[in-house]
Amino acid sequence: MTKIKNKTILVTGGASGLGKLLALRCLQKGAKQVILWDINEKELNKTTTELEQRTYKVHPYVVDVTQIKDIEWAAKDILNTIGKVDVVFNSAGIVVGKSFAEHSDDEIKATIDINVLGVMRTTKAFIGAMLADGSGHIINIASAAGLIPNPNMSVYASSKWAVVGWSESLRLELEELDGELRVLTVTPSYINTGMFDGVKAPILTPIMQPDDIVNRIIKAVESNEIILRAPFIVKSVPLLRGILPTRVFDKIANTLGVYGSMDEFKGRA
Repeated sequence: MTKIKNKTILVTGGASGLGKLLALRCLQKGAKQVILWDINEKELNKTTTELEQRTYKVHPYVVDVTQIKDIEWAAKDILNTIGKVDVVFNSAGIVVGKSFAEHSDDEIKATIDINVLGVMRTTKAFIGAMLADGSGHIINIASAAGLIPNPNMSVYASSKWAVVGWSESLRLELEELDGELRVLTVTPSYINTGMFDGVKAPILTPIMQPDDIVNRIIKAVESNEIILRAPFIVKSVPLLRGILPTRVFDKIANTLGVYGSMDEFKGRA
């Protein structure tokens, strides 16, 4: 079982939202220190001050995960000055809520760069030390959108489908090796962090509260779970999509309000 206590934790997108809560919960569980990566320097400094005032050890880094040079520089500095990272939470992400035809090329590129390449490149930067040590835990925050299509989030969904496929494949590769190398793939539905402001919760799929999903993620890490789907209804999606004709599944998803959930999306201001 992975223990958070006395471990070095890295959280991308750690200045706010889900990332900030994950960092705090790890520190509350006794983590030795947390390393926060975020592009927003102002929020990063604010979160660092908040945590340090509670006597926690925090290492802030202004990192744009779309820039390979940022990732490589920060990872090199961390490995040389702090040491091996035991647990990586890949939680940085963005969403553009509009039809595909309305997406600009910059929006498409940013979504893929942050949600897919940022996750892969961050993991690549630290996995060598994990392999050498024979231990490490990588947590990839994907989305239920990585399991089901949804209008007005086509590019976001594609990025999360990519993360799910990559994350599960990485898990299988690491399980073939000796040691304690773990991967957890997280596919939550909408979370009330501001990122999805304006969405309408589908029937049977309530919008999740941040504390709830963070508690579930930490519990899943500590028990070495390999997949976390939440809330409960999300667990049924792969089965239903596998056994039902596509048009039948579409009708059910539409009736439950899944396909209309992004109609009034506003997002974080």
